Amino acid sequence: MKIVFMGTPAFAVPSLEALVRAGHQVAGAFSQPDRPVGRHQNKLQPTPVKERAQARGIPVFQPEKLRDGTALAVLKELDPELIVVAAYGRFLPDEILNLPPKGCINVHSSLLPKYRGAAPINWAILNGETETGVTIQRMVHDMDAGDILLQRSTPIGETEDAEQLYSRLADMGGELVVEAVAQIQAGTASYTPQDHTRATLAPMLSKDLSPVDWTKSAQAVFNQIRGLYPWPGASTTALTGEPIKLWGAQVVEKYTDATPGTVIAAGKQGIDVACGDFMTLRILELQAPGKKRMSAADYLRGHPIQVL
Repeated sequence: MKIVFMGTPAFAVPSLEALVRAGHQVAGAFSQPDRPVGRHQNKLQPTPVKERAQARGIPVFQPEKLRDGTALAVLKELDPELIVVAAYGRFLPDEILNLPPKGCINVHSSLLPKYRGAAPINWAILNGETETGVTIQRMVHDMDAGDILLQRSTPIGETEDAEQLYSRLADMGGELVVEAVAQIQAGTASYTPQDHTRATLAPMLSKDLSPVDWTKSAQAVFNQIRGLYPWPGASTTALTGEPIKLWGAQVVEKYTDATPGTVIAAGKQGIDVACGDFMTLRILELQAPGKKRMSAADYLRGHPIQVL
């Protein structure tokens, strides 16, 4: 099948690769414009999808806008039967959604209708979900509201962070989108409408989510550390008064009636902090301002912490 692929970050790369390996003709790849990186913002970093598409000899298009007619003209020239989208990061206008005869499908990293939006992987962990998955949906005007073609679930590991889950779901998305395209090509695709009353949102992450509220349960704080990894990261000033990033932790079955946020132990095993459910969170890895990430034990060697 002749396909145009639209995607930007690493999550989308397995879907692009899977379509190529399945023998489909990827006539072009759309990706967001390269963004400046580095201390002086003077170097442009190509997107992961752009890099992989170019390595495959696939023409790459990076329009700044989708509504000025330029992208539509390119797509008409490419004349795809189907458009496949995976984490492109842009809303497609109706004239693009209606262009390909087989429609547009999207690879979404949640079990729709739960977690519509930009950060479904993170919010699933932040909210303590034990299961998530990938949905292949037909794209419509409203965000992530289209009929479901295929859906596959997977457990979320008890200690799995967002980066690890991101990688697993990316690979799952590649497998599932090939199945979906095969059904569309064979004319056997069956679509199920979403129950919109069960829809939840997964908005973009921001640094405002970073500060830890120690009055929450130890599990909730642990979920925050996992769900915000690697960006924007969870942080606290409870240890030393300065904002310290928390990169690794574990819930300890250790009852305490200390005030939430109080350090109740600090040593080779880590830094134990009282939480709001009278349980303890043990910090295993952290990062002080201007320093590298390190184990809590290494940090304590140079920065003793007063214990209750």
